[in-house]
Amino acid sequence: MASKQFIPANEGWEDLGGGVSRQIMGWDKQLMMVKVRFEKQAVGAPHAHPHTQSTYCIDGVFEFTIDGVKTVIKQGEGLYIAPNQQHGTTCLEAGTLLDVFSPYREDFLK
Repeated sequence: MASKQFIPANEGWEDLGGGVSRQIMGWDKQLMMVKVRFEKQAVGAPHAHPHTQSTYCIDGVFEFTIDGVKTVIKQGEGLYIAPNQQHGTTCLEAGTLLDVFSPYREDFLK
């Protein structure tokens, strides 16, 4: 069970509401890569999950809170989120994040 090998840039976007949309870029049971597009002031609500996550800022500016610690990241910067850490973000300037999860986010495929 895995994604197709090639994913076009304009295919498969899912509108999550509130100015946020995502595109699953590739996955198998061990790994998942997801682009997440945010409009200015859109919010990724605080949450936690059992997956390891690494995030790269493709463009834009985002304020992240991870376990109560706030930081701002911008284009070219990244962050690491350990399993079960509470985290969320507010988009300060419209942009796109690239999230990588291990293992894959089964809930994203439903």
